[in-house]
Amino acid sequence: MSQTPDILCIGSVLWDVIGRATVHMQAGADVPGRITRLPGGVAMNIAMTLRRFGLTPAILTAIGRDAEGEELIAEAGRMGLVCEFVYRSEDLPTDVYMAVEGANGLIAAIADAHSLEAAGERILAPLADGRLGSADAPHSGLVALDGNLTTDLLREIARSPLFALADLRVAPASPGKAERLLALMDHPTATLYVNLEEASRLCQAHFTDSAAAAAAMIVRGAHRVLVTDGGRPASEATGDSVITLEPPKVLVTRVTGAGDTFMAAHIVAEARGAAREEALFKALDAAATYVSGEVPK
Repeated sequence: MSQTPDILCIGSVLWDVIGRATVHMQAGADVPGRITRLPGGVAMNIAMTLRRFGLTPAILTAIGRDAEGEELIAEAGRMGLVCEFVYRSEDLPTDVYMAVEGANGLIAAIADAHSLEAAGERILAPLADGRLGSADAPHSGLVALDGNLTTDLLREIARSPLFALADLRVAPASPGKAERLLALMDHPTATLYVNLEEASRLCQAHFTDSAAAAAAMIVRGAHRVLVTDGGRPASEATGDSVITLEPPKVLVTRVTGAGDTFMAAHIVAEARGAAREEALFKALDAAATYVSGEVPK
């Protein structure tokens, strides 16, 4: 029997191949470490965290019918994610992300999300054909979008009646793709989750703290925004005010997926009725627990 999802996670679902070393690394370094392969991608990371917190997410994405795709779908199903709305392609391979991390953070990464980009609007079919909504009865629940979607598709989402009633939560895939979110900057129901560098790119300005960046994004037309800055204070801004909180101090053992964990924890806190400051605190606490190597509860 199909599960009814609490939230739709739209975007990148792929395999994360991550090499981690416990020493500081520079370009060209060759050091011992560990290499893991886990389900990943912005939409997947958000969905997995939402599931750990007790929500039932559905993923809307493109996954190939190759061996890697079958394994990825099976793993997502075992974790309790709703996979029945995934676009399965016969001719597109399953996407993959590869990163190298040292004790000094992310050294380099390559995101091969070409299949997601090639699938385009086909991943949104369930929102139009009646399974999750239609133009006459658009989906009115929570929707998490990630910046691995193409600029054209994000623009289509911004003006589409299929998303007119949705509570949109939007995150860039990386600083290099942050400018794709300009299409949703002034969407009346969108909440943007960005880091300081991504906020700077969106505003074409340099910011030294999250509060200034968040306020500037509101001036640029954002409905609501949350700006993180690693271990430094994070801020949430609306047209009314800016709130800023300091994250917990922890020993950082991993960074890939931290922003997605922050976003998911914030969504869950608000879904459970938390006020603005409490939701921001819970999101920062979950992200700190994640980067310390623990699994957020």
